[in-house]
Amino acid sequence: MSSVSVIISTYNQPRWLTKALWGFEGQTFTNFDIVIADDGSTEETATVIQQFQQKNVLKIAHIWQEDDGFQKTKILNKAIKATEAEYLIFTDGDCIPRFDLVEKHLAMRKPNSFLSGGYFKLPEDISENISEEDIRTRKCFDAHWLVAQGLKKSFKLNKLTATGTKEQFLNWITPTKATWDGNNASGWREDIVAVNGFDERMQYGGEDRELGERLMNKGVRPIQARYSLVTMHLEHPQGYVTEEMLANNKQIRKTTKTTKSTWTPYGLQQTDA
Repeated sequence: MSSVSVIISTYNQPRWLTKALWGFEGQTFTNFDIVIADDGSTEETATVIQQFQQKNVLKIAHIWQEDDGFQKTKILNKAIKATEAEYLIFTDGDCIPRFDLVEKHLAMRKPNSFLSGGYFKLPEDISENISEEDIRTRKCFDAHWLVAQGLKKSFKLNKLTATGTKEQFLNWITPTKATWDGNNASGWREDIVAVNGFDERMQYGGEDRELGERLMNKGVRPIQARYSLVTMHLEHPQGYVTEEMLANNKQIRKTTKTTKSTWTPYGLQQTDA
């Protein structure tokens, strides 16, 4: 059994998931397993996963539930239950992990803390055009290469170029708060279980962050690492988002904050009460 599991959420994006898994095949640290939390994808996604399983490079478990709308929190809890590793890294199937992602998550982890990573958002044309070779040769993480593909220069390129002291300094001065963002976060399994995992009432809109807020209420410290832990986010439409989802989640998060809640009764363990 490996000491770390990577939980990847996905829903009907087999092409993006393929690119993400190519990224995990090229990690500098290799002793990890993957649990794919599949929120009801069709057979096309299952076929992609089976092809990677047959290559025998990655240790992959596929956890699937029937499509019932956006139910990411439910499938993530099922994925957590399917793991035995002491440390869990969470990301999404539309994010290509930089080659050092797993290694750096493990190097930066600390007791009673969780890591808040970052992502670099790519425009749709570059997302479409990134090839297997671009991922395996690590070109797609090179700022100069991306600019040559038409990417506009911006301060955010520092996420790809900063190392050492500069990387640590940018983590320190960033005005962005350290939060639990589902595309790139990690924590100790025992801490996540102690707050009862994800709140399954929540759909799209801050559903990941609410878990982090309960962790913080329990005294688990967030560590800002957005310039150290990097994924490449592939652009795509989000047709599943509704105002009702956003309003419902906002109210649940408000309650979590005002009551300083450390537990949800709608998580990993549930009662009939």
